[in-house]
Amino acid sequence: MNCANEAGSAGAAGPAEQTPPRQAGKMLDLTVVSDVICPWCYVGKKNLERALVILGPALCCEITWRPYELNPTMPAGGMDRWEYRSKKFGSWAHSQSLDAQVAAAGAQAGIHFRHDLIVRTPNTFQAHRLIWLAGQEGVQNRVVEGLFRAYFTEGRDVGDAAVLTELAVEAGLDRRRTAVFLESDEGSDALRQQQERLRDGVSGVPSFHLDGEFLFSGALKPELIASHLRQAACIDAER
Repeated sequence: MNCANEAGSAGAAGPAEQTPPRQAGKMLDLTVVSDVICPWCYVGKKNLERALVILGPALCCEITWRPYELNPTMPAGGMDRWEYRSKKFGSWAHSQSLDAQVAAAGAQAGIHFRHDLIVRTPNTFQAHRLIWLAGQEGVQNRVVEGLFRAYFTEGRDVGDAAVLTELAVEAGLDRRRTAVFLESDEGSDALRQQQERLRDGVSGVPSFHLDGEFLFSGALKPELIASHLRQAACIDAER
């Protein structure tokens, strides 16, 4: 949550005459659609955090993370990363070139990507289920950060139930509750329904929405994210 008492996340809000001005100080819903193995989503998260610092108390919002599986047909156990990315991008050399590009952008955002530690490309459905559970428990942002960090900087398999349980505990969730949850189907239908709705309106991730209105996609610079949020939330540029 980004809020303070004095306050009254490549697109833009609609024309002012079509969108009623938002009430100053009103809690806004900033929704981020992402996948935990999307490196640009991690960069986008860090840039969003910097943008919220820029805006300070002028923007009062609650961040909600929504699921988007980049590889919905990935086997439950994942795939060898070398095999998967060599096939997807035509060669391992090209895959490494893409990794270098995102690593450079990540360095500017304060992320030290360690692609060399990643052995498998996981199926992320269980990770999204954990994010869903974390949303019910009020620790969603912590879990999302933990998943990104674990995969991209520690090379951990975020498709593995044991790894997911450890990350959940680190974020403040109960170990037994998490383990039982991951063994069940709880939240699965809700998650699939969310993805079906989102796939109709999301062409790429990360995708950012404010109070249900699409703002932009991509890991924009913090200053540009702040500008989009400021305009969409009708915040005076001098605040």
